[in-house]
Amino acid sequence: MPLTPALREHLAALLGTPLLEDHALSGGDIAEVRAARCADGRRLVIKLGAKGADLASEGAQLGRLAAAGVPVPKVWLAEDAVLVMAQVEAGEALAGPAQEDLARLLAALHAQPQPFFGFECATAVGGLVQPNPPGARWIAFFAEHRLLAMAAQGVAAGRLPGVLAKRVETLAGRLERWLIEPPHPSLIHGDLWGGNVLCRGGKVAALIDPALSYSHPEVELAFGTLFSTLDEVFFDHYQRLLPIEPGFFEERRALYTLYPLLVHVRLFGGGYVSQVDRLLSRFGV
Repeated sequence: MPLTPALREHLAALLGTPLLEDHALSGGDIAEVRAARCADGRRLVIKLGAKGADLASEGAQLGRLAAAGVPVPKVWLAEDAVLVMAQVEAGEALAGPAQEDLARLLAALHAQPQPFFGFECATAVGGLVQPNPPGARWIAFFAEHRLLAMAAQGVAAGRLPGVLAKRVETLAGRLERWLIEPPHPSLIHGDLWGGNVLCRGGKVAALIDPALSYSHPEVELAFGTLFSTLDEVFFDHYQRLLPIEPGFFEERRALYTLYPLLVHVRLFGGGYVSQVDRLLSRFGV
């Protein structure tokens, strides 16, 4: 859908220059994404969501990451149904030096203590509501507001069988057998897969599409292994900067992947259901 004349005029006034052209970009499962070129040469990425999409929250989250020292696209406009950002020149693979740079960025981000588990507001992961009420204990927060909350969404959508949801509930009641409390809550990106890490010149040019929360950094690291986003180069460098407690790779990594798997069950169903089944069996439920 082309930009409306009213939006083009609004952006021209905001940027101080008219938009010459715009065209659709690939992707955009949650919102339509378009590229635009301004008369002064600036290039933009424009996300258009349905009414109530709350792209304003995404813009605010990008600002929160920027304040914490993480490279993100410059945000020009963030409203409920419109998000306008500077286009980031990227396109390189997340490999080698870029993995080291990402490790440096995330270790610095994760090392900053936050006031509680949760966040100042609910956020979204894959377009799904991610509740973030403040909590004092990580394991209880992860059980209730990640595993149980997303399992409930899966059941309500008809994607997660009730018998599997019951097993998720059983596992959630036993998490203290495997998980550990971190020294403090940490700000995490929350949706760390390769498509959300833009690279250029062997460095991370920007992180995009955040699903922020104050959580245990291990849940971020585990998600980064689910689709092979993070490799040995990343973990070698990360651990030199911010050591990972023993047992993560042996047990906790797999357990933490249950949350993104439940997200994918809610979104897509299919083979992700069997992955949840196998993971629950691995932990004896």
